[in-house]
Amino acid sequence: MKQTLKSILRTVKSVKGNSLAEFATTTALMATLAATAAPKLSEMSEGTKGEKSRNEIDKLIKQAGNFYQDRADLDGRGRFPGQSKFNVAVGGYGYDNSDASTTGTSDAEGNSEEHLEDIMDDLGLGDTDGWRDYDGDHNNVWVSCFGTSNADATLPEGVQDVIDNAEGVKEWKELVGGETLSSKFQDGHYVYTVVAGGGSGTDVFPPVLFVGDIENMTHFNNVLEP
Repeated sequence: MKQTLKSILRTVKSVKGNSLAEFATTTALMATLAATAAPKLSEMSEGTKGEKSRNEIDKLIKQAGNFYQDRADLDGRGRFPGQSKFNVAVGGYGYDNSDASTTGTSDAEGNSEEHLEDIMDDLGLGDTDGWRDYDGDHNNVWVSCFGTSNADATLPEGVQDVIDNAEGVKEWKELVGGETLSSKFQDGHYVYTVVAGGGSGTDVFPPVLFVGDIENMTHFNNVLEP
């Protein structure tokens, strides 16, 4: 036992490895590299989140396109999730495009144009800087894709003018296999709105779907116009 202890002590006392000065220098270099790499890693992380958000928005748009075509085959005219009919808006300010008379169709075009202008403002393509902060002011009333109180994708606190559409939640979930798509951003949440179609016969015009992530609606959005 004594010989073993002496051997251990000799090993500890021997200077065969790096000196303390060398260890200190190496540690300092590692700390510098870590400090330099941290912002880059953070940027990569944010970039990955952004790519994931765009991919999922594209997925929602694609599935909504399939849904629209299926409804067109079954009902004679397509519609998007949350719509009871092609000429009914989802979100917006609650206008009515059901009158297909000449005057009614003209009014419907005006209604849809006004709705579209509010959306363009929120996407930074109109007269404002756009909806860049999740809890910031915006013009359009948007609708949660999977529900504002969904435990798997809860709407962040402080968000205004994002509402629920129960039928829309059900249809979106069915389109993605019963799942809930959740933004990877802390303040993200997937929302949509549908500009109502209108008219009849050869004067008909289709609805238009917009989907986005409220992390920054000017950066993360997509549109589908049949």
